[in-house]
Parts: sequence; structure tokens; C-alpha cells
Amino acid sequence: MTVRWLERQILWCLFLLAGGGALALTAMGSFAVLVFIPALCAVVLIYSLGPQEVHRRTFFFQMTWQTLCHLGLHYTEYYLQEPPSTRFYITLSSLMLLTQRVTSLSLDICEGKVDVASGGIRSRSFLPEHLCKALPYFSYLLFFPSLLGGPLCSFQRFQSRVQGSNSLYPRYSFWALTWRGLQILGLQGLKVFLTGVVSAGVGLADCQQLQCIYVMWSTAGLFKLTYYSHWLLDDSLLCVAGFGLELGQSPGEEGYIPDADIWTLETTHKISLFTRRWNQSTARWLRRLIFQHSGAWPLLQTFAFSAWWHGLHPGQVFGFLCWAVMVEADYLIHAFANLFIRSWPLRLLYRTLTWAHTQLIIAYIMLAVEVRSLSSLWLLCNSYNSIFPMVYCILLLLLAKRKYKFN
Repeated sequence: MTVRWLERQILWCLFLLAGGGALALTAMGSFAVLVFIPALCAVVLIYSLGPQEVHRRTFFFQMTWQTLCHLGLHYTEYYLQEPPSTRFYITLSSLMLLTQRVTSLSLDICEGKVDVASGGIRSRSFLPEHLCKALPYFSYLLFFPSLLGGPLCSFQRFQSRVQGSNSLYPRYSFWALTWRGLQILGLQGLKVFLTGVVSAGVGLADCQQLQCIYVMWSTAGLFKLTYYSHWLLDDSLLCVAGFGLELGQSPGEEGYIPDADIWTLETTHKISLFTRRWNQSTARWLRRLIFQHSGAWPLLQTFAFSAWWHGLHPGQVFGFLCWAVMVEADYLIHAFANLFIRSWPLRLLYRTLTWAHTQLIIAYIMLAVEVRSLSSLWLLCNSYNSIFPMVYCILLLLLAKRKYKFN
């Protein structure tokens, strides 16, 4: 019984690994080697190093490799002035997701959640035995449901799904599956409509005064719809493969958080809450990887690393640092508002105004992050849209000074 169970587990790992390799070669072509090499090196480091040093070494190697690949993109875009290959873009996206899985696994090993025999490569066991032991890690890093998208799946969850009797045969609610499909179709319909509206109007280069606010809001709405539809689709595919949250169950299962929480993102009046719910699995990963291990200025360090992880484009550096300042201001503004705003009519007015301001600030940050050229970033910063983050910056300075005097 044990031998048969082990053979079944090995077969599933081989199936997932082969599917990931085939998907990578199909989507990335020859660029797939840029994903295979760091995955192989990560497993070698995991088996060669002790639990206390594995995270630091794997983190340094993975981020160095990813940064070099992003520098190659910068060289092509900014120096050669040539459009990079679409397959190279897909490769970079897959590398970013691989970085999440590698660092998540190394943190689990460092914290004792996953046991790995250190020095395994140097032991005298046969090569087939080494490969059988390393197969689950290779499979986790390259398994096809999450190679190109989807929420971060922990290694413990991956292992339990592969080992479990119903790991790849989850039970679904037909109506929940239908509702998920209708959501995706609805978002795609809204995206097509908004694309027509945005393309028919003027851009940031041609807008005048307050018209630029509408241009920013509508363009950011198009980006949001793209993210929402992709997150729902990726989440559905991960669930169908048996590694996500089974449809029809509550979303509070340990170890899994879907990326899309559209209702909260579109209704919240707090930038801090929007930040925690935007791409939730990545936000939780950043909190665990950077925020919880930072001494001074943890918020700034987290957003600075996020800009590094995304590729350090000028708009990304500006956008993420601006985002960090806006979150800091948001905490102070709402803390003081809760002390002085008591009546419900004033609270309703306050929530309405801060909701609109939150949506406009997020739109500003989103455009800053998404634009590639310095000229586009300058157009955004030089428009009326900069009023909204400036208001929060001024309030941050005033409230921080008042808080300091109060303390």
C-alpha cells in the first residue's frame, strides 16, 4: 500500500512537472531556459544548505537572476529603443511568480514548517534516490497551473493536494462555477466597452485641466478590469487543477487567499485596506518576506522591494514610493477622523469624500506604475491629477507634526 501510494505521488509530480515544462516551452520558447535554470539552482541550494542559511542564499540568487533579466528588458526598451519579444515579457512574469514560490519555500524551511535533509547532494545515496526526493520541489516550482499566473500556493498546500486522495479531483458547486464564469464574462464585456471609450477620447498628452482627471480615472479603470478578469481566471484554473480553494467553499481556508476581492477594492475608503486586498496573495507574501523582518521604516522597505521585484522602471519606482507615503498618510488621517467625527451625517460625508479620494489616488498610482516612458510619467505628474496625492502629503506632514506634539 505504501509503495503504491509513493508511486502515485511520483506520477502526479512527474505529470505536473511535465505539464509545466511543456507550457513553458510553448509560451516562452527558448526563453524558458531563463526559468528552468533558477528553479534547478534553487533545489540544489535547498539540498546543499542548512535551514538557517537557505533562505538568505536562495533569496539573493533568485533576485539577482531576476534583476539581470529585468536589466535585459531595460537595455532593449531604453537603450536599443526596440520592442521586446512578447515571449520575453511572459518569461519575466513567470520569473516573478517563481521568485514568490522559491522564497516562500525557503522561508518555510527556515521557519521549520518544511523539513529538508541538508547536505543531501553530498550524501552517498544513489542518483535516482536524490531525484525522487527532489521531485516534489521541482514539481512545486514549475507545476503548470501556477507557472503563468494564479495566487501563491504554499508548498504545504501543494504537498497535501498531491498526497491527498482527492487532490486533483475537487468537488465543485455548479452554481458557484457558473457564477465565476459569468463574472469573468461581465468583466470582459466592461473591458471592451471601456476600451472603446478610452480609445475614442483624448490622452494625458492632449487633455486640458480637469479633463485630465477623467482621463486618468477611465484609463485606470481599464487597467483594473484587466487585473480583475485575469485574477478570476487564474484563480479558477488553479481551483480546477485542485490546488486552489474549491468552488462553493468559504474563502477562509488556511494557506490560500484568492487575489481578487473586487467588492472591497471598489467600495473601501481606506488606502491601507485597498493595499492589503489588492493582489492579496502577493500582499501577504510581501508582508511575510519584507515587512515582518524590517526594523526601521518597514512600510517603505516593503514598497521599495516591490518596485525592485517588479523591475525598477521609473514609473514603478515613483508609483510604489508614492503608494507607501499614501498608506502612511491614510493611517494618520483615519485615526484622527475617528477621534473627532462623531455624528453619522458627518461620518457619511467623510466616507464619501475619502472613498472618492482613495479611488483617484489609486488611479494616479496605477497610471504611474503602468507607464513605461519618463515623458508619460512627467505628463501625469504635471497634470491636475497630482493634486490628490499632494493633499494627502500635506495632511501627513500636518498630522505627523500634531501627533509628535501630542505625544
